[in-house]
Amino acid sequence: MLAIFHKAFAHPPEELKSPASHHSSKQPKLPEETLAEFLSAHPTDTFSMTFGHTAVLAYVKPERPYSVHQRLFTAFDDIYCLFMGSLNNLCAQIKQYGLSKNTNEAMFVIEAYRTLRDRGPYPADQVIKDLEGSFAFVVYDSKAGTVFTALGSDGGVKLYWGIAADGSVVISDDLEIIKAGCAKSFAPFPKGFMFHSEGGLMSFEHPMNKIRAMPRVDSEGVMCGANFKVDTYSRVSSIPRRGSEANWTQWEDHYAS
Repeated sequence: MLAIFHKAFAHPPEELKSPASHHSSKQPKLPEETLAEFLSAHPTDTFSMTFGHTAVLAYVKPERPYSVHQRLFTAFDDIYCLFMGSLNNLCAQIKQYGLSKNTNEAMFVIEAYRTLRDRGPYPADQVIKDLEGSFAFVVYDSKAGTVFTALGSDGGVKLYWGIAADGSVVISDDLEIIKAGCAKSFAPFPKGFMFHSEGGLMSFEHPMNKIRAMPRVDSEGVMCGANFKVDTYSRVSSIPRRGSEANWTQWEDHYAS
């Protein structure tokens, strides 16, 4: 899968951008170039959507539709979800949310997002922490202009992100696409974390701890983006607020100084 979001509303961490990107032999590419490369790598089984200059979503149809590590693309009410992997407790989750039995993982994630956005009874970190299995997803709310991404903590699914030539954030499970499109400004998306365009990056397993960016150095000794880790010795200054109006604002002060 591939998702690209303009920097004006996605607001990726500054540490993800490497100062070496514009001084190396390989330069980062523009979003349209990365999309073209992704589509050319999968010429017959790819579906993509472009939302003006704000967002791009692309999806490769699975070779086996019932694979354990499935790939899904679903849209409802102007909310789009790219999902990879599987949820072991999907049946329990759809029962808790009062959804139909034929609800798949991507449909469930959209419904969970809508619940958080509109009336969230729980903080976002608790909702994601309740999910069991190997999973990664990207949600794009085209009406609100927001992005919500999460990666499970078990490492069963890989996800990467980086910064394009125009500052857009690029998210994909294809490492080669990320490397080619973002040059030195990329990193693995951290396991057990979630990212929201209005609140930034946080650990859904340790929501009360700050996040520390650790510089990545490649085999050439060049700084290459950053790995993000939970700072076990530093906690946020206040308890995250509850309620729908606070669900996307509880990330404040999560970065360690």
